Amino acid sequence: MPVLKILKPIFLSIRKLNKSLYTALTVTAENDLHMYTHVVVYHGIRQQNRNDIKNGSILRLTTSPYQTAVQLHERIQSSSMDAKLEALKDLANASRDITFAQEFINLDGISLLTQMVESGTDFGDLLSFTLTAFVELMDHGIVSWDTFSVAFIKKIAGYVNKSAMDIAVLQRSLAILESMVLNSQDLYHKVAQEITIGQLIPHLQGTDQDIQTYTIAVINALFLKAPEEKRQVSPTPINDEMAHQLYVLQVLTFNLLEDRMMTKMDPQDQAQRDIIFELRRIAFDVECEPNNGGSTEKRKSMYTRDYKKLGFINHVNPAVDFTQIPPGMLALDNMLYLARHHQDAYIRIVLENSSREDKHECPFGRSSIELTKMLCEILKVGELPSENCHDFHPMFFTHDRSFEEFFCICIQLLNKTWKEMRATSEDFNKVMQVVREQIMRALTLKPNSLDQFKSRLQNLSYTEILKIRQSERMNQEDFQSRPILELREKIQPEIMELIKQQRLNRLCEGTCFRKISSRRRQDKFWYCRLSPNHKVLHYGDLEESPQGEVPHDSLQDKLPVADIKAVITGKDCPHMKEKGALKQNKVCARMCLSVCVCVCVCVCLDTWVESMIFHVKVCSIMLVM
Repeated sequence: MPVLKILKPIFLSIRKLNKSLYTALTVTAENDLHMYTHVVVYHGIRQQNRNDIKNGSILRLTTSPYQTAVQLHERIQSSSMDAKLEALKDLANASRDITFAQEFINLDGISLLTQMVESGTDFGDLLSFTLTAFVELMDHGIVSWDTFSVAFIKKIAGYVNKSAMDIAVLQRSLAILESMVLNSQDLYHKVAQEITIGQLIPHLQGTDQDIQTYTIAVINALFLKAPEEKRQVSPTPINDEMAHQLYVLQVLTFNLLEDRMMTKMDPQDQAQRDIIFELRRIAFDVECEPNNGGSTEKRKSMYTRDYKKLGFINHVNPAVDFTQIPPGMLALDNMLYLARHHQDAYIRIVLENSSREDKHECPFGRSSIELTKMLCEILKVGELPSENCHDFHPMFFTHDRSFEEFFCICIQLLNKTWKEMRATSEDFNKVMQVVREQIMRALTLKPNSLDQFKSRLQNLSYTEILKIRQSERMNQEDFQSRPILELREKIQPEIMELIKQQRLNRLCEGTCFRKISSRRRQDKFWYCRLSPNHKVLHYGDLEESPQGEVPHDSLQDKLPVADIKAVITGKDCPHMKEKGALKQNKVCARMCLSVCVCVCVCVCLDTWVESMIFHVKVCSIMLVM
């Protein structure tokens, strides 16, 4: 009771004056293994977070953030190295609280820390805790990053550029550089002058994963903030040697999948079976092991029903489906990746097919296994690189899990193509052949990213594939095969002579044309035919359309073929270029521009024009109709 009497006025003063206490909050939590752990989290109690205090929390009364900040500000300037180290440790820990951070920054604490770094007198743990405190204080966003000097930037960059540097110092330095680049365009230029991508690469070759992560973060930040002129794709084409090396890298990367591809699933392995349970849980939003009620037979029946909806061949024990190699466990890995990272697409595919008739459903499990096997064949997983091949695909270098993402795009394509083909279970192999062709054609276009690859596939629907197949069949089989080409070359002179005779015979028979007057009347006709010796064109006006051929003697006008210099058609005709001609003779203009207006006139005119062009080698004629 005396303790409560002491604490009561303190809490009242907190509410009244809105001041903070510095506390240690001990939280007891229970994890999945039913083992108890104790986590100590340091927070100052403020008006904003006082309601977050849970019943049973242990509070420790300590000095206010302001007093703590003043004390640490003095202690970190101590001449004793041991005292200074302890002060920096306390500062790094206390700086996580925003209330303390505000008080310490108000004492110009950031400037003090930067001066300590710039002086270069601190090394090892002293420097590590100094940088840790600096990072924690800056993470609150109270101080602008634009306030730091070039000397400070050079010092931090120097720690990164050194080949042998304390891990903790290197990690904090990388974190500071990343924040500088991301939060200030001006600092980006200064950092870019001090450090290059090439200097960061050695840190990726180490074994410390945290250092690798921070290094990648800095590289990404430099790429993100780079000006437009530096981001442009190099116009220089990739030479053959570079293309070959990229191809080798691509093959070796995909060959890392060979082990999973050639690993059979053990139906008795519970860890592997749990993956199948998770696929079922995500698809149907059910618990993996429903032990709450129901007989064993009922649970088995429920599992069998769901595994059938998932499209497995073996509904009782789907693990058996993954004993086929290839693709082995790689297919299950792909299915799990789709379910976890593209959950909406996964659920949509499963539910769409489970709602169709049995014969029209696209079995997801079987499709995934066969598709994974197909992709391994396309990418030649497990094969050694060829010495002369340059066939690399840029899109596979744009994602850390490129094969899995490739599968996710292709399985959605397979489901889409299945619907377009209105396929049944008997058409499974046909659908797989079409999907393979779609993938191969899209890869031939060498998309630069997986999004571009997906876009290319959108344009390669089943209907489009049929059109392409028909076009290629006509070109390759009927017209481009070697026997056809040889036959064409052999009979071409004979065919050309036959066409010539047909055209001349048509000209000799003659044709009657309607004569259009200036008043748009078409009640008169004129007739034209070639003489039997092919030297003269006979033509003349007629009062009515003749029932048969018109004799040469009844056609008054003649035109020697030798005097013809050119055959002019369409809008190039001089009478169509006359002023107002197009406006006054719209029908004639349409006939000149297109001979498809009237079928009967079209046939006659088209035949005559072709015949005249074919027959007259040196000609000069203008047909005015």
